[in-house]
Amino acid sequence: MPRLSGLAMDLGPLRESRDFRLLYAGFLGALIGTLMTGVAVAVQVYDLTGSSLHIGLVSLARALPMVVGVLVGGVLADRMDRRALMIATRLPLTLVAGALAANALAPEPQLWLIYTATATTGLLAGLGGPAMLAAIPALAGTGRLAAAGALLSGSTQLAALIGPAVGGALIAGPGLAACYAVDAAGFLVFTAALFFVRPLPVPAGGGASGKGMRQAFGSLAAGFRFVRRHRLVLGLLLIDAAAMVFTMPQALYPALADERFGGGAAVVGLLYAAPACGALVGAATSGWTARAGGHALIGAVLLWGAALTGFGASSWLPLALVLLALAGFGDLISETLRSALLQHGTPDELRGRVSGLWMAQATVSPALGNAAVGFLAELTSAGTAVTIGGLVCVGATVAVAVAFPSLRRAGLGSDPADGDVHEDTRTVGGGREEAPAPEPNSGAGASS
Repeated sequence: MPRLSGLAMDLGPLRESRDFRLLYAGFLGALIGTLMTGVAVAVQVYDLTGSSLHIGLVSLARALPMVVGVLVGGVLADRMDRRALMIATRLPLTLVAGALAANALAPEPQLWLIYTATATTGLLAGLGGPAMLAAIPALAGTGRLAAAGALLSGSTQLAALIGPAVGGALIAGPGLAACYAVDAAGFLVFTAALFFVRPLPVPAGGGASGKGMRQAFGSLAAGFRFVRRHRLVLGLLLIDAAAMVFTMPQALYPALADERFGGGAAVVGLLYAAPACGALVGAATSGWTARAGGHALIGAVLLWGAALTGFGASSWLPLALVLLALAGFGDLISETLRSALLQHGTPDELRGRVSGLWMAQATVSPALGNAAVGFLAELTSAGTAVTIGGLVCVGATVAVAVAFPSLRRAGLGSDPADGDVHEDTRTVGGGREEAPAPEPNSGAGASS
């Protein structure tokens, strides 16, 4: 029993921190509403245009402003109260969802308004996203980073199962406007919850004194320099890219369901649901991640790539679903550990900018991955494309693990300074130039 209890999800952040409970509840409710709106937008755009291309363009209209938003939001998160920034970016989303609801009720809904609202949503979500990630250590406690990450990742998977299903039911019943109205209510509740979270003032050394555009760009450049010179953080971003750029099979599910598994929409739904089910199992058994580190992260990414390699070669649906569930399990564990190690290894005055860079990469990489696997499928076949992507992911992960010893020996209980920092970044938060420092002896005490 003690061993089994050690596997269970650690609910400590929810039990011990009122502020984290408020943030978590608001985030989960708003995320369910956002995913409902995603379904509603896709249905409405297709009804208005009859074009799948427009659905893809609407997704692009959200992604591009979000990339800009997370980069700017990362700078802002290190220069102002993070709670205030979350409130300032979440409250307007209530109005945007309300505008979509009003448009859906209009006699002639306007496509341009959907594009505009989607782009605005991406920008605002991006501006506030780094502040939320950077606030986790203060709200949950640095000793609970893995537990907090598992809770947030698990809630994302739960919302991915609940949101589209509820959205589809509302569209079939009350209609599109009901989906948008629920989304507006979710953001309103999230904003109200944030008002009861304690203020999160500018971290020491966050560089809040400079207000000019040049100072802001210098502050963002300081974040890039930190990532480039901190081997652990750079390794975390690269292994994240290895997991996403080469293995994003979702775009091929319809083709695989038709060509390999002899099914229609029902099989497609099973393929989409299987990774989420595996991820929920991973979240429910994530208690051990608080004692894990770089080796477990590398193993989880390898599991993701290997499982997708097998999925691409499988022609038996039950086996394919099991492999997708294993991939989802590995993805949840790797996401939990990546987030925890990234927050643990980054000084508080830089967490906003580094979180922004991570979110930008996490926004761009899946888009590149879907494009790459689609192009490869055109040259070969859907199954072959997934298999090749999985093998490339495994190879890239091994290469990153070999090239970054600090990633292999990383742990949540270790000193964050043990990240093979090639130059002194203690003054980087204020945008000042770093003084060269000798490279630490990476061989001392390293376990690889």
